[in-house]
Amino acid sequence: MTNATATNAIAATATKWPAIPALGNLDAYITAVNRMPMLTPEEEQRYAQQLREHNDVDAAGRLVMSHLRVVVAVSRQYMGYGLPQGDLIQEGNVGLMKAVKRFDPDQGVRLVSYALHWIKAEMHEYILKNWRMVKVATTKAQRKLFFNLRSLKQELKSTHAMTDGEIYRATLSEQEIDQVAKQLNVKREEVIEMETRMSGGDVMLDPTPSDEDSSYIAPIAYLSDNASEPTQVIETRERNYMATDGIQMALDALDDRSRRIVSERWLNVNDDGSGGMTLHELADEYGVSAERIRQIEVAAMKKMKKSMSAAAA
Repeated sequence: MTNATATNAIAATATKWPAIPALGNLDAYITAVNRMPMLTPEEEQRYAQQLREHNDVDAAGRLVMSHLRVVVAVSRQYMGYGLPQGDLIQEGNVGLMKAVKRFDPDQGVRLVSYALHWIKAEMHEYILKNWRMVKVATTKAQRKLFFNLRSLKQELKSTHAMTDGEIYRATLSEQEIDQVAKQLNVKREEVIEMETRMSGGDVMLDPTPSDEDSSYIAPIAYLSDNASEPTQVIETRERNYMATDGIQMALDALDDRSRRIVSERWLNVNDDGSGGMTLHELADEYGVSAERIRQIEVAAMKKMKKSMSAAAA
């Protein structure tokens, strides 16, 4: 029986058991499933046999419906993860349907004992996928430590003797780390690593700022590496080329007099602006007026600009 088949079985059975509302809020759903009659061991055995031997969809629906209250009870154990109880119940119901599908009545155990594993497994998977954007537990051992550590922290919080004005610490002390490691039979380094993962929070790189905080700067603004941004890389490469090979190529395109005038006026200048030759000094050297030197300089600069633009294209 597939999950879809089991879901259809629930819907079909609900028409026979009108206590389950077709639509409603979560409180109405919980109230309704808690009113569902529990099956006797004989009834559970009979329905399980019918499902296994005859693939009786109605029998599957009755097994599922009578155990929906168990899913609700289990979901309350995981309310501290900040996830909607309705979603936890939904995932737990999937686990319940998987358990009903695989249940063997000849094993001598009640369905509720068998189904608890599947219900919790589905809820665990949902919590680990949705509690954080970054996975806090990826291996089976880490998942076990994740849930056990959170439970033990709650116990330590309730038993911690706090003096007046003392605030309970969100992180564990060295003594508490050793205590947890010994109780869970893991290395203290593993406890510290999982505690660090659980204590950290998720930060959106580019969240939408609220109207009250218009001065907010998203992390994406100061975490991005502009040096590796493609357009910046291309611009930097072109700028470096123009400052070296590009200028030299443009100078080579000039005649000797124009090249020397440009070099003396713009390239042989110190950082403080000193050095190089003035228009009058160059005019005296070539025996022309300063205005003529300026005209040659302007023409040479235009020719260089044209050469460099052609090279960049």
